[in-house]
Amino acid sequence: MPRLAGQVAIVTGGALGIGGATARRLAEDGAYVLIADMEQQAAATNVQTIRDAGGTADWLRVDVGTLDGVRDMVARAMDLWGRLDIVVNNAYPVDGMHGDAVEVSEEDWDRAMDIGLKSMFRAAKYAVPHMRQVGGGKMINISSVHGLLVAPGWLTYETVKSAVIGLTRQLAAEYGPDGIRVNAVCPGHIVTERNQRQWAAHPDGLRFFEEQYPLRRVGKPLDIANAVAFLCSDEASFITGQALVVDGGHTLQLQENLAVRLARYAQEHGDTWLPY
Repeated sequence: MPRLAGQVAIVTGGALGIGGATARRLAEDGAYVLIADMEQQAAATNVQTIRDAGGTADWLRVDVGTLDGVRDMVARAMDLWGRLDIVVNNAYPVDGMHGDAVEVSEEDWDRAMDIGLKSMFRAAKYAVPHMRQVGGGKMINISSVHGLLVAPGWLTYETVKSAVIGLTRQLAAEYGPDGIRVNAVCPGHIVTERNQRQWAAHPDGLRFFEEQYPLRRVGKPLDIANAVAFLCSDEASFITGQALVVDGGHTLQLQENLAVRLARYAQEHGDTWLPY
């Protein structure tokens, strides 16, 4: 019996990348998966991939940056399968994440907050009552190592991803008595469909990124999907309110030592390692 057999899951941003791999992984474990995404063709393709593998899935064009979008998303899962057990909040706007406080527009700031953070609050608002009806549930919020450490020029991304961790802890404390577990996952650098072309054009740059990781590789969407599937399973039944770092060991390193090692790498490889 698959470990999530008969459970119903929503994955926001579930068409491609981490969300796409997560949708496929949860379906492989037996969940009925609703992919909520703005990218209709990619969402439909991922649903067909799941169905071809014997899984159950559907998709809905959703802007999770709106209240109506999140409410309709939850209602659609209930209409399809009559229950809700899992919500994976993965969506984040593709554009508008770069810049400092002087450079970022208020429109981009608001959009990042609406999609990357407020959507999770709204997901809890509409999903928790249905999870209570089935005796519990799981909510997984995708944060980032950028939620733990910061880099200049990423104001909205760093702010959203750090706030996701705080929201996760609060929701875990609120809804633990209802049997609802809430956790965050903090990925390192993940090579998705969107950045594969960049790295294909700069293979030396990708090798430089890999050199930064103790495992000497960057992540794949399935690495994060596996972590999400674990946190949704009964094997994680005593884990809640946590921010699970899945980054190949990148953030455990002392910066001084890492800087020295990368300087040596640069000396050995000249300027061919530059990623851009």
